[in-house]
Amino acid sequence: MQFDDDADLDTSEVQDVRGSRIPGGKATVGGGIAGLIALLLGLFFGVGPDQLGLSSGDSGTTATASSAAQVQQSCRTGQDANTRDDCRTVAVVNSVQDYWTQEFRRRGGTYTDSPTVLFTDRVATACGTATAAVGPFYCPGDRKVYLDLGFFDELRTKFGSSGGPFAQAYVVAHEYGHHVQDLMGTLGRAQDRQTGANSNAVKVELQADCYAGVWAHHATSTPDESTGRPLITSLTQADIRDGLDAAAAVGDDRIQEKFQGRVTPESWTHGSAAQRQQWFTTGFRSGDMADCNTFR
Repeated sequence: MQFDDDADLDTSEVQDVRGSRIPGGKATVGGGIAGLIALLLGLFFGVGPDQLGLSSGDSGTTATASSAAQVQQSCRTGQDANTRDDCRTVAVVNSVQDYWTQEFRRRGGTYTDSPTVLFTDRVATACGTATAAVGPFYCPGDRKVYLDLGFFDELRTKFGSSGGPFAQAYVVAHEYGHHVQDLMGTLGRAQDRQTGANSNAVKVELQADCYAGVWAHHATSTPDESTGRPLITSLTQADIRDGLDAAAAVGDDRIQEKFQGRVTPESWTHGSAAQRQQWFTTGFRSGDMADCNTFR
C-alpha cells in the first residue's frame, strides 16, 4: 500500500489528543457502537462496562486537544504516510472520506465528514468514557471515530493478524462504514441489544465490512479533493490478503475460541471470520454499496 509522496494530507480530519488528560467527571454511556463493543468484550473477556471504561455519571466531557498535536506537526505529505502509522491513518481517513463524499454526491446525497480522534489510554466521548481496551469504535453521539494506535499492535500480537498497512486501513475503513450507516439511518438497527449469528448487530457489522471493501475497490482511482490525483497509488493482492486476515482475526468465532475455548454463536455481535471475509470481498469485488445489503 503506497501513497502519493507529493500529496498534501488534510490533518483537519484527524484530532490528535494523544497524551491529553480527560477533564471533568465521567461521561454517560450513550449506547450505540461504543456500548455494543463493551457488550462484545464483556461476553468474550468476562468484564463489565465499568472495567472497560464506559461508565455512567456526569455527562458533557469531551476530548481536549493535545499540546503535542503530533499529526498536525508531522503529517504533511503522502511521503509521511508511507513512513509513519499516525500519518498513514490520516491519509486513509482522507481517502475514505474523499470516496464517500464523491459517492454520496453521485447518488444525489450529501456526505458529512467525521473526524477520527487519536487517543492513548482513555478518552471521553458522547457515547461514554472509553479506555483503549474497548478497541477502535464509532460514536454516533458525536459522529467521530476513536482509535488508539496501539490496537494495531494488538491486532497482531493478541488476535493473530498478519498485520501490515492495509490491515490498519481496513480497521479505519470499517469504522467509517458505521458512519455511512449512521448517515443513511441503518446504524440504529444494532441498538435492539440482541445478539446471535442472525442478529441486527451482526448484520450491521458485516455491512460495515462490505463498505470497507467498496472503498478499497475504488481506493486507487478516487481523486483527492485538493490535487485531483488518487492519494493511494498502489494496492496489491498482498495488501488485500492482509485486510482479509485482519477481518478473520476479529471474527466472533476466532475470538471466542481463543479467549473462552468454545464457540457460542448465540452471543455473536460481529459475525464469524468467514462472514467478515465474505462481506469485505463482496464490497471489494463489486465496488457497489448496493451489494452490501446484509439485512436481506
